[in-house]
Amino acid sequence: MNIRIGQGFDVHAFGAGDHVWLGGVRIAHSQGVLAHSDGDVALHALCDALLGALALGDIGQHFPPSDDRWKGADSRAFVRHCEGLARARGWKVGNCDITVICERPKVGPHAQAMREVIAADLGVDVDAVSVKATTSERLGFTGRGEGIAAQAVCLLVRA
Repeated sequence: MNIRIGQGFDVHAFGAGDHVWLGGVRIAHSQGVLAHSDGDVALHALCDALLGALALGDIGQHFPPSDDRWKGADSRAFVRHCEGLARARGWKVGNCDITVICERPKVGPHAQAMREVIAADLGVDVDAVSVKATTSERLGFTGRGEGIAAQAVCLLVRA
């Protein structure tokens, strides 16, 4: 086959803090996230999508939270590592689509910056990266403002 598809999902609870990282962009917020790394759910979901397409497990296997090397780590490094794994195996990213699920912070004003950061880390044109958001209509943990989630899908094509 000349294509592979992977999907990913990540979630983090909100905690103390004054910002969140989403798609490699620091966004001011009334809370932070509880996480071992920087807690960027968008990039974590993207990593799982890349790793899934490669059938190489999940982000926790590559960057275990039990390993202090990853404490507070920039999730962009995770994305670049996963893209490198794809490239080393003869694949390149065709496109990716990420959906952030939360009531707040509002993602729309930051979506273009997120697309640009992700495109740079994946080595693709910005038009190959989609970032959007949805709410859960105030239902569940995201609706109650207890946390944030993201899902991603990515297409790999033979390089």
